[in-house]
Amino acid sequence: MASDSPTLSAQDRAKRAAGEAAAALVTDGMRLGLGTGSTTAFALEAIGRRVREEGLRVAGVPTSFAAERLARQHGLPLLSLADLPLGPDEDGPVLHLALDGADEVSPALDLIKGRGAAHTREKVVAALADRFVVLADPSKEVERLGASMPVPVEVLPMAEPSVSREIRRLGGEPALRMGQKKDGPVVTDQGLWVIDAAFASGIDDPAALAAALSETPGVLDHGLFLGMATDVLIGEADGSTRHRSR
Repeated sequence: MASDSPTLSAQDRAKRAAGEAAAALVTDGMRLGLGTGSTTAFALEAIGRRVREEGLRVAGVPTSFAAERLARQHGLPLLSLADLPLGPDEDGPVLHLALDGADEVSPALDLIKGRGAAHTREKVVAALADRFVVLADPSKEVERLGASMPVPVEVLPMAEPSVSREIRRLGGEPALRMGQKKDGPVVTDQGLWVIDAAFASGIDDPAALAAALSETPGVLDHGLFLGMATDVLIGEADGSTRHRSR
């Protein structure tokens, strides 16, 4: 484990603990899903260290341009979906292990993801993994999805008005996500926009909401990850972790 740094905040120490614990799950020969975000970044750093120091042989599918750049920085060999055994006659899982963060984690291990606007690719990669391990700090644990974070919805730009109208019909308050250091909306790796759908008192029926959003014309995907996570590693500021599994 990397030596402690007084420059890290308590939350970052918790994120690093989760990332280090996730890296310890990786074994030689694995094909990995490499998630996006600040918590997963600690895992990629730790896996890269194992590659250099232990000769660990792995390869990963990045879920965003940002994850791809970070993986290359840490010396992790990369794959695309075209490189993977996707045919019906292939033995074994497509990916052995996918590692990613979350914005909210419910008691049932359902998630809201997408503050990094990479949730569509993250969902594709997570669905291909034999084991989907979520890394989080304690602030991400909630009793009710939507209690503190909106649901990101990736949309065709021309469909933003109609999708926003549907979100209102479903009881949410839509807000087009705007760039912080640029004029105009955030643009995803797919060239689309993100609407953040807030639910003031949380989401009554996540499954029904997920189905309704998926069926809305103009929606590519949304940030509700239901029944997908197999494990959650909750890092603590003291360097310990809690392991929750389905």
